[in-house]
Amino acid sequence: MVTGVSIPRRLFGPEIEPDAISLRGPGASHLIPRWIFLRALGLIYFSAFYSLLFQIRGLIGPDGILPAQQYLRAVNRSFPGSTRFWFAPTLFWLSTSNHALMVITIAGLVSSLLVVANVWPRLTLLVCFVCFLSFISAAGDFSNYQSDGMLLEAGFISLFFAPRGLWPCLGAASAPSRASLFLLLWEWFRIYFESGLVKLLSGDQQWRHFAAMDEYYQNGPLPTWIGWYMQHLPHRFHAFTVGATLTMELVLVFLWFLPRRFRIASFFIVTPWQMVVIATANYTFLNYLVLAQGFLLLDDQFVMRFLPQRFQPALFRESPRPEQDLSEENAQEKDQQLTTEVEDGEEPDTEPVEERKNWRQHASAIRLAISAVFLTWVFYVTTAELIHMLWRSAPLPSAPIVALEPFRIANQYGLFAVMTRGRYEIEFQGSNDGENWTAYPFRYKPQALDEPPGIYAPYQPRFDWNLWFASLGEWRQNSIVPLTEERLLSASPDVLALFSGNPFNQAPPKYVRAVLWQYWFTSMAEKRATGLWWRRQLLGLYAPVLTLKPDGTFDAVQWPEPLPPHD
Repeated sequence: MVTGVSIPRRLFGPEIEPDAISLRGPGASHLIPRWIFLRALGLIYFSAFYSLLFQIRGLIGPDGILPAQQYLRAVNRSFPGSTRFWFAPTLFWLSTSNHALMVITIAGLVSSLLVVANVWPRLTLLVCFVCFLSFISAAGDFSNYQSDGMLLEAGFISLFFAPRGLWPCLGAASAPSRASLFLLLWEWFRIYFESGLVKLLSGDQQWRHFAAMDEYYQNGPLPTWIGWYMQHLPHRFHAFTVGATLTMELVLVFLWFLPRRFRIASFFIVTPWQMVVIATANYTFLNYLVLAQGFLLLDDQFVMRFLPQRFQPALFRESPRPEQDLSEENAQEKDQQLTTEVEDGEEPDTEPVEERKNWRQHASAIRLAISAVFLTWVFYVTTAELIHMLWRSAPLPSAPIVALEPFRIANQYGLFAVMTRGRYEIEFQGSNDGENWTAYPFRYKPQALDEPPGIYAPYQPRFDWNLWFASLGEWRQNSIVPLTEERLLSASPDVLALFSGNPFNQAPPKYVRAVLWQYWFTSMAEKRATGLWWRRQLLGLYAPVLTLKPDGTFDAVQWPEPLPPHD
């Protein structure tokens, strides 16, 4: 019979007790998959902070495109008092100077390396989470990506999933809880399943007519040279990939809920799929995170088959115990000593023994309660978000959902609900006479026709990435475009660093404009004849032509005409 006390411990406590690992064998545990996943998570955090190291000042610094100081000031006006800290949970409330931005970024970078090195994983994961959340909460339009929510959700759950201790090795003394393991795989499942749902619910005819992948490799945010070759495969291949995508997202991911052999089979289906996606498009760390979560479908018994025999006994030796475990061991030694004293006829003071025992019990109960509250909260919100996709008016309490929104730890996902029908690129140009224009060269976006699209994920060029989204709409809804024009006119070194070069080294240009191009992959014949990867056509002026007046204000000298449809 399962008592009321044992139910929370069974769900939120370790999946297997340390003293049972050697008795029941590795098949009942996930120590090795956890070790693999946390090392991968540390590398993903590293990629996120490493990319910010070169971009954060140009993005949200005092002289950046969207200064964090201005954003936080607006938050303070909307949520005065202490509530501002909940709706914008960021360390940048302390300071938004360039030094503060770099300190937080470097702290996250160092902590991510410590996660990879398996040094005090719970603490270092907490530092990574707080530092990344600090950026996301203050970055405005530069943080509206589903990948950011995926990382924050996985990072938060991993605080309860990681082993305790300074150097836990596999963490056999602190096995993962069933709830945290479930929620990480629940996120993995929802990323696939909800992405499949939105494809059907959006009504996009390209998915229904099996044409969604015909120009996918060309029109995505940041393509790769491998995608160029994939694009030229016949339509029947692209139609097959549409069917395979929908089948995997809507059907095959349910293998997770089936017995063990089906979960392992699903791992060998989704892992190669993610590798192909990584090779053919730069979706930053998104696919790497989903790939890493897939390893949690495996268990120790399966992974041990692929490890050399000499390593297997060592893996399940007692890991170095956490500090608190050592203190418990010392307490047990003292208890034994007191027992010996009683046997010798002495009268020991048993009060400290009881106090230590009670303290350990209370500490364990508090940890269990905290884990139960937060993980249950995340599960409720994510489940409610999934239900709302299918039943928008479902009578579910909304307060828990709203309360968690600022932290991005319980999200709704949906990738490629509607496929873009063309590739559009915004290009910034400067001129001193208003007639001859010189382009500012990008680092990662397609621009030069003879340059192959590169592969650089999981590195995330947020500026280039945002401009792809902006190109699908109008400049009035994408303030980063005219703001970038202003920073180029004032020669902001931080914003100029977002480009690969500055064609106006001596002095900023008199005029700056943003134009819109449509790009296409060249055909096989065109590439053989010309060596070009791209061809393009100018569609017109995207945003107003700006100039800097002597008084330091900006003036529009030409306004854009309506552009042809581009979505």
